[in-house]
Amino acid sequence: MTVPNTEDIRMRGFRERSTLEEAISAALDGVKALDTEPVPVTEAAGRVLAVDVVSEIDVPSFRRAMMDGYAVRAEDTYGASAYNPIPLRVVGSSMPGNPSDAPVASGTCVRIMTGAPIPDGADAVLKVEDTTPSKDLVEATAPVPVGRNAARIGEDVRIGDPVLPSGTVLLAQDIGILTAIAVDPVAVVRRPVVRIIVSGDELVPPGESPAGHRIVDSNSPMLATLVERDGGIPEIVRLPDERPAMAAALADDGADVIVTSGAASVGSEDRVPVLVAELGNLAVHGITMRPSAPTGIGTIRGVRTLILPGNPVACLAAYDFFAGPVIRTLGGRPPDWPYRAVTRVLSHRLVSQVGRTDYARVVVDGDTARPIAISGSSILSSVTGASGFVVVPAESEGYAEGTEVTIHCYRGDCAS
Repeated sequence: MTVPNTEDIRMRGFRERSTLEEAISAALDGVKALDTEPVPVTEAAGRVLAVDVVSEIDVPSFRRAMMDGYAVRAEDTYGASAYNPIPLRVVGSSMPGNPSDAPVASGTCVRIMTGAPIPDGADAVLKVEDTTPSKDLVEATAPVPVGRNAARIGEDVRIGDPVLPSGTVLLAQDIGILTAIAVDPVAVVRRPVVRIIVSGDELVPPGESPAGHRIVDSNSPMLATLVERDGGIPEIVRLPDERPAMAAALADDGADVIVTSGAASVGSEDRVPVLVAELGNLAVHGITMRPSAPTGIGTIRGVRTLILPGNPVACLAAYDFFAGPVIRTLGGRPPDWPYRAVTRVLSHRLVSQVGRTDYARVVVDGDTARPIAISGSSILSSVTGASGFVVVPAESEGYAEGTEVTIHCYRGDCAS
């Protein structure tokens, strides 16, 4: 990997740049899942399971009815039909949480509701549609085989069954099964705290109207949304272009990841890379990609620090390539992009430059994809108007019209 010269290169430009592959390797070097914490099962949805879960109980732990009807001895119903009803004497009733004490002997039955315990002696449930009531009797009008409409002990989950593997991002149904097997609290991977530092004297906070030469800070809410999507906890810090304030924010404790936006390049006010090098280690500054060329990657007191450009599209692209994988890995998730990939045929040529990776936005229209921008790192509408993006590798000059390309969809399957 290209190791940057940590001297102050502002106003002199990049002498060397790292490849995309070198930068990704630097971003993920030594990064692993954070420690485990217990959370109540009712609060575990969306969290990442930290351990393999093996059931310590049977579900169900008793035989239970799967239909409303009558708990019977199956052999007592053999030969029953609408023309040959077989009478059975009702000796009790079994409800969920209130089982019947009466056992089922030959010629008898117990009225039973779905989910209720099946009484001793019964080996099937005759559904109510196959019966005709008659005073203290019920007439079976169809036969029922042994075991029909009756859940066995452990039919859903048995003691010792593996239920969910570690690394699972818990869905609603996972919460249901964990609750059913009495796992509470749940051991999950701690969510990484991500400090988002946005600097610029020209910025006003979201919600305020810009005046004069001021602009609204759109990067911090965008980055916070991405961090939350990737399982992190965003902590936004907005700063003026002042060295002491930036140095303090970079050095402050409490973050698992630091993501900065702005002051990343080689201008006179782009002090973040210099500060990262002074406070820790700057492994990468300058990458052979467009947009996001000024991206930097470093570490301050063990905390991975991602220096993202201030231009919105470049900021988004750099997050996708470098910050997102780090945050997902720390949170116990796969580092891979959380975008669905589809293939489409280009309707127009997509031009690139050998030696540089391009993040090209496209619009999907049926079976084709149309490039809408490959430059313009400050034009955020080139992303909001896009269906997704195509990565043009550094060894390629681009793709000809009619080429099938892989598109990473911003929304669903790129259709919306």
